[in-house]
Amino acid sequence: MYLEKEKVTMKQITLNIPENMYSFFNELIQKLGLEKVKEVSEGSEVDVLAGIEAGLKEVKDIEEGKIKGRALHDFLNEL
Repeated sequence: MYLEKEKVTMKQITLNIPENMYSFFNELIQKLGLEKVKEVSEGSEVDVLAGIEAGLKEVKDIEEGKIKGRALHDFLNEL
C-alpha cells in the first residue's frame, strides 16, 4: 500500500456521507490504504464539543469587541 512505503504525517478530516454512499466510501478508504479512525454519528460527542468550542470563541470575540452581542431578552424571545 501507499502508506506502507514511507513514513507519512497524518491529518484528519470529517465527512458527512449520505447513508446510501457509506459502503462505497468505506470500501474506497480501505482500497486506498487509509486509516479509518472512528465512525461518528450525528449528535455525537465530537459535534457537541465542536459546538461548545464555537460558542466559546463567539463569547471571546464579543468580549474583545470583534463582534456585537445581542440582548438576553432578544435571545430568549428567539427561542
